[in-house]
Parts: sequence; structure tokens; C-alpha cells
Amino acid sequence: MITINGLSKSFGTLQVLKNISTEIKEGEVISIIGPSGCGKSTFLRCINLLETPTSGEIVIDGQNILAKNANVSGLRQKMGMVFQSFNLFSHLMIIENLMLGPVNLLKMPRQQAYEEGLAYLEMVGLRSKALAFPDELSGGQKQRAAIARTLAMKPEIVLFDEPTSALDPTMVSEVLGVIRKLASSGMTMMIVTHEMKFARDVSSRVFYMDEKGIYEDGSPAEIFDHPQKAKTRAFIRKISAFEYTAAGSGFDLYELNAKIETFLKKQMFTDRQIMNVQLVCEELILAILLREFPKANVALLVEYSDLSGEVTIEASFEGDTYELEKAEENELSLAIIHTYAKAVTVTNEAGRNTVKIII
Repeated sequence: MITINGLSKSFGTLQVLKNISTEIKEGEVISIIGPSGCGKSTFLRCINLLETPTSGEIVIDGQNILAKNANVSGLRQKMGMVFQSFNLFSHLMIIENLMLGPVNLLKMPRQQAYEEGLAYLEMVGLRSKALAFPDELSGGQKQRAAIARTLAMKPEIVLFDEPTSALDPTMVSEVLGVIRKLASSGMTMMIVTHEMKFARDVSSRVFYMDEKGIYEDGSPAEIFDHPQKAKTRAFIRKISAFEYTAAGSGFDLYELNAKIETFLKKQMFTDRQIMNVQLVCEELILAILLREFPKANVALLVEYSDLSGEVTIEASFEGDTYELEKAEENELSLAIIHTYAKAVTVTNEAGRNTVKIII
């Protein structure tokens, strides 16, 4: 469907993309992940010619859209683009936003554009908002309207540039739900995203971008469970684990809870699940370990496994061998921990105790 050969992009002396070659097949859902600033959005914008590549070829249905005689506007119409900032016209009603492209570019009769626009709004759950203006919608509703507007142009492929990054966490799931629906319908899509659980669930293929190109390309299982390259492994480890040091009994519990919440929301955890993890961490660190060792530096690791759906909490600190379960003063806190824990183990190696809890 789309073949990319030797694609490079520079902004002055700064090279962002270097010699990228790949192929996107019909029906594929490709998630593009990687650290900030690695060129993910630039890559997407080059494919749609919102940025002009410095060199290389982009071949769509046998035509190189970078050739001098290419019908760029016609080929571009085959690609829809959904931006992180919605880009709806604020002075037009939602249905008018959807009708604008089909009427002016596809030369569709207004009545047909209106009826099809309503159908697309129905698809994204916004038919009742057809006559509303963008300012009357929430962020999640605006993004769903932007997706419907893109679909109204009947694209062969839809490019999503971080479609949830401008949304509050409570609105993210409604937009991801629409994208999941499109994926199940067979729509070809490329999605720049920081939502790793979503990328794993919805994608048929994942690009990990680094070093100015596609550093590793594979199935979600290959990239998330068995990455082959060092930087991919480091990135996956970073986004699936959270580290914190509780420095003595006066550490900032509110800061810790806020960071746990931020980390687990990225893993699509519910508020109740997040509270359970926060409670276990609080009982373990504050009520047990730092009461027994008030000057200890407790290193906390919270790790989420997308494969098993389990959260592992590890708290480690230096000292003599510690027997967690035998101290009577820990009875209430341990009862709370065991309410949520599947397993609790304590080990001591080289003078360092580690308490491991699996939830």
C-alpha cells in the first residue's frame, strides 16, 4: 500500500530522520513508539507531506508522491490525519466541520455529505452533538469529532499523531475506544502514541523509533515482551516500571502517591486499582519498614507486567536479615497487604533485604 525508501528529513543542519525504509500493508495497524524527540511525529508528517522530506521516496499505490509530476493533492486525500490538537473550526457546527471536506474537495452534494456526516458521528457516539459548536464539547468529544471528520473524507489510511496527548486521563479511554473500533473494522492506521497498553492491544505491528529511524520493527509481543535491541529493552523497561526512594520516616507520602497514580494511569488502571497499590505501598513502607528502621533509605520499585496483568512491588533496604511476618506490631498492616496480595516474599542478599509483593 505504502512503500518508503531511504526517507530522510533535516531541519537546517539538524537531521531528524535518516534513511528510513519500510512498507505499510493494507489493513495493518502500526503503533509508533519511542522517546520524546526521536522523530515519530515528523515521520508521520513526512508521509502525509505536511513536512517535505529532504530525500527518499514515498510510493502510494505505485506512485511516488515526491516526484515532480505527482498528483499530491489526490494522493494526500487517500490519507487522513488526526492531530493531537483537534483542529476543528470553532465557528462551524460539528456537522459543518464534517461536511466541509466532502463538499469542497470530493464535490459531494451537501445533502449526501450531511447524511454521511451524521452516520460518522453516530459511529463515534456523537450524533446528538451534530449541531453543537466545538467549544461546547469536552476534549474527548472534540477528538472523536475530529476522527469522524477524517473518516468523512473516506481515506484509505488514517494517521494519528498522539491523539490522546492533549486530553485529561478521564477522556483518554473514550478516544482509544473509537480507535479500537476502527482497528477491528480493518482500517489501515499508523498511530504515534505514548499509551503502551493500548499500542500492545490494538496493533498488528509496532515501530520503536530511535537513532533517527525505525530502530526495531516487530509484532506487539516481539517489541513488548522480547525486544532484541538494547535501546528498545531499556525503553520498555522504563515505561513499565516506576522507581522511588523513601528517604527515612519523613519522606513525602503525598509525592509518592501522586507518582504511583501517574504511572498506573498510563497503564490504564482504574482509580480503585490505583488506590489498592497506593495502600499496599503505604502500609509496607510507612507502617512497617520505616517504623522498624526510621533512618533507612527504602528503594521502591513498582513494575507492571502487561503479559500477566500483575503489579509487583519491591521494597529493598540495607540491614540485618529481616523477618517481616514475625513482628506482632505488623499484624494489622500485614492483614491489609494480604487482602490484595497474591504473594509476599522476603529475601536477604549481601546485607540487603528485599520485600516483594505481587498484586
